[in-house]
Amino acid sequence: VQLVESGGGLVQAGGSLRLSCAASGSTFSINAMGWYRQAPGKQRELVATITNTGGSTNYADSVRGRFTISADNAKNTMLLQMNSLEPEGSAVYYCHALDLRVGVVWGQGTQVTVSS
Repeated sequence: VQLVESGGGLVQAGGSLRLSCAASGSTFSINAMGWYRQAPGKQRELVATITNTGGSTNYADSVRGRFTISADNAKNTMLLQMNSLEPEGSAVYYCHALDLRVGVVWGQGTQVTVSS
């Protein structure tokens, strides 16, 4: 399984961005996917997750109500719609998948910068 993120960039506080994660390879065994982020000098933290069966979602308290995670299983794509962005949200955002055969898979990351 390979994951490729896109959609990062520079946005002003209060603005919106949409991140996309395209999965390729043997994706049939992916059980769940999600987004994590890591700011300079900080640990990588969970942003949101979604299960492939049933589409159950989970959000970090800091983004709940502003971010929306979704998945199109037919296209092997996961999206993260980010609204009302805050400068504290500046980080490298990583796509994550839990594959039942190979374990955890990470994308290369995409930079999101929110200016104040």
